[in-house]
Amino acid sequence: MEAQILTPIPVSKKYGITEKKKSEIDALTNQVIDVTAEIQQQQVIVNSLTEKSQKYQGYLVTAENNRVHALNNKNLIDQVIQNAHNLAYNSKNAFSTMAEASEASILVSTDISELINKLIYAVEILNKLSNLVTRKKALNPLISDDLVSKLTLAGSDANNAIALTLIALKATLAAETSVLEAEAAVTLEADQAGKLYLSLTNERNIDEPLSPNPVSNSSLRGLLYQAYDDSKIAYEKAKVANDQTSRQLNIANTNLGKAQIKLKSLQSGLAAANAAALAS
Repeated sequence: MEAQILTPIPVSKKYGITEKKKSEIDALTNQVIDVTAEIQQQQVIVNSLTEKSQKYQGYLVTAENNRVHALNNKNLIDQVIQNAHNLAYNSKNAFSTMAEASEASILVSTDISELINKLIYAVEILNKLSNLVTRKKALNPLISDDLVSKLTLAGSDANNAIALTLIALKATLAAETSVLEAEAAVTLEADQAGKLYLSLTNERNIDEPLSPNPVSNSSLRGLLYQAYDDSKIAYEKAKVANDQTSRQLNIANTNLGKAQIKLKSLQSGLAAANAAALAS
């Protein structure tokens, strides 16, 4: 086997290879420095967006809670208004019924009073007739005792009828008083119920259906409806801001990850270049 003779590399050529490696190492080193600076910048952006995202998530949670509370208040005022409407409507009908009952009791009292007057008149007639028959019988024995007895009984019955009718009149007047007191109470209730309904809705006519949307923001219903509308707008704004911040944070994290991968690659290349330079 023949020995191989190694030809030495010329100094100028070896020098050229060394300079080339040094140039590559310098280039890699500069790239590592640049990417490291980029990573630091990206990390600052990520940290800032992370803090911003946490704040916006808190704003979104608060906006959602406010929206839920506003919706609950809106539903609650609707229930209260329905109850107030029912109270006002029923009070109005009760007032009409009590007014009719009051008029009817007055008519009954009037009729009983007229009946008493007629009974009193009848008693007077019977008494006069009984006295006349009694005087005639003293002059004429042929007049029947039975007639005198029946006239006396009729007068007694008429007096009893007057007494019973007076009792009925007393009961009717007592009932009329109760009706008037109840009518006054119902009148006050209807007035207060109407004022309550007005303050809640700013609508006076309880006979018409309540409009689906408040006619005025000056009423409690209008204020709570407006608060709910405002809470929905605030929630949508908070959601848009939170979504935008989340997208920005995702992009920043992606850019940071790419830069970190690039740095590792450059660091590996630089380490290999340095190892090759030392080995040469």
